[in-house]
Amino acid sequence: MIEVILLERVPSLGAIGAVVKVRPGYARNYLLPQRKALRATEANRKVFEAQRAELEARNARLRDDARSHAEKLDGQVFTLIRQSGESGQLYGSVSARDISEAAAVGGFTIDRKHVELQAPIKTLGLHKVLVRLHPEVDVTVSVNVARTAEEAERQVKGEDVVAAAMAAERAEIEAQAAELAAIAAETAALNRPSSE
Repeated sequence: MIEVILLERVPSLGAIGAVVKVRPGYARNYLLPQRKALRATEANRKVFEAQRAELEARNARLRDDARSHAEKLDGQVFTLIRQSGESGQLYGSVSARDISEAAAVGGFTIDRKHVELQAPIKTLGLHKVLVRLHPEVDVTVSVNVARTAEEAERQVKGEDVVAAAMAAERAEIEAQAAELAAIAAETAALNRPSSE
């Protein structure tokens, strides 16, 4: 474990100026290259204290920008048209990059690094997605994954298009089965020997 000084708030670690112990790989591969932290040496502590007011002012400015952006973005629905099987399983998946590009089409700027997907989206439907615009500003958007624009509109209204399609298919199969049963009964009646 090595000690680092955080240059910005990092979720689950601490706020600006906190001295925390982290694994060497996490510091070397993420915190230090992203300029989110400095190694906690005596020289770096002095550098941080000299720049602390500037870093806090910059963080406040970025947080305020993120909050104003979040007000416009909160609750937005972004539609993605994808191919899928009858069960609603996508042939591919929807990634953070796809969501970022859909937001750009909608007139919003979201960096794909800010989109927090636990796993790629692999099914049709409305999916809530967390967007972390700043370490202190989160917003939730909806991603509407559908096969067609008409299907997307139906999903926004609350309809489960996959269940509706399966119910329609089931009704059609039952109607065909009833028709075949009627034909079979009619054929059986015609083939019965008459008792004259």
